Amino acid sequence: MTVIERFLKYVTFDTQSDESTGVTPSTPKQMVFANYLKTELEQLGLEEITLDENGYLFATLPANVDRDIPVVGFIAHMDTSPDASGTDVKPRIVKNYDGQDIPLCPEEDIILSPKQFPELLDHVGEDLIVTDGHTLLGADDKAGVAEIIAAVAYLKEHPEIEHGKIRIGFNPDEEIGLGAKKFDVQAFGCKWAYTMDGSEVGELEFENFNAAAAKVTVKGRNVHPGYAKNKMINSLLVAQEFINLLPADETPATTEGYEGFFHLTSMEGDVERTVLSFIIRDHDREKFEARKQFLTACADQLNEQYGKKVVKVELHDQYYNMREQVEPLMHIIDLAFGAMKEAGVEPKVKAIRGGTDGAQLSFKGLPCPNIFAGGLNFHGRYEFVPIPSIQKAMMVIVKIAELTARRY
Repeated sequence: MTVIERFLKYVTFDTQSDESTGVTPSTPKQMVFANYLKTELEQLGLEEITLDENGYLFATLPANVDRDIPVVGFIAHMDTSPDASGTDVKPRIVKNYDGQDIPLCPEEDIILSPKQFPELLDHVGEDLIVTDGHTLLGADDKAGVAEIIAAVAYLKEHPEIEHGKIRIGFNPDEEIGLGAKKFDVQAFGCKWAYTMDGSEVGELEFENFNAAAAKVTVKGRNVHPGYAKNKMINSLLVAQEFINLLPADETPATTEGYEGFFHLTSMEGDVERTVLSFIIRDHDREKFEARKQFLTACADQLNEQYGKKVVKVELHDQYYNMREQVEPLMHIIDLAFGAMKEAGVEPKVKAIRGGTDGAQLSFKGLPCPNIFAGGLNFHGRYEFVPIPSIQKAMMVIVKIAELTARRY
């Protein structure tokens, strides 16, 4: 079975995660997919295959040489985003893309167009896998799953390629930020690993945002509006004042690259009580800490004006920049860089304006940079993946295994 055949099979499994359930995996359908993959790994003849009650599937491709080579891991997540339906995915291959609009569902005028998605033009002449316009595709991250399994199958079929012990891991619930939470790093048993969860071909990422969530609660005082002078405190208006204290040019819509931001994700309330939810992001740890302190300072300013207990800020750190953990081990980046070159891929080292399981795993003791899986426009109906990108990602995995053995 080719890597493309595997991918087309895997996307037929509905594996959406759900942050509201409070269990792991967050949806039982992820376990259905995990059991299917377990059977497939058994048929491939892999060893040390385990699937725990939380949906974490690990397996081993044994070394084919008798010397001390570091154990390397490859990781992908099985769930797809709750942002768009993953039910009844119908992938379609567009042969030799010509640079024009791609009708996904002509009857409903759902069009994948380079006018809205100019990255399509980087793949003219390639075969693309697209949706039918009603679901996401699932390349995030079933492309990664397919690439890893196809790569270990390739290594088994080519025993002339020397490699050390390879560990593979598939986890649930990455899309709701919980993929690394119950990942047993000690049981996985690697010196380092790579998540196959990036986007455009060539991406190699070992920097990500430091991330925190903030809940801002504004307590108002409601009295009859006809007699409210000098008495009423409208929590909605105080919340608006709080928002206006934040820099208008430091939002997701106004920043790029290494620029951090404050992102208001929800606002709900009435005169008596309003709750604002923010996420805070910055690559630089000092700037990240300063952003959190700034939110607290804004609350202090309003409390000085309205009363000590009017505005309350609760902060919760979510993850940190993996660069802190990876930088002392830059040889693992050099290996990925070299593997891409040997696979005919031009590396594009960039910082992630987000986070990955690899960031959290890095802080659990498993340094874990992120490599492209090849898909684009994740989490929606306009998702697509160029077939050559999947094939190249698979070969990057093979080359990392080969280069690791060559260097040790």
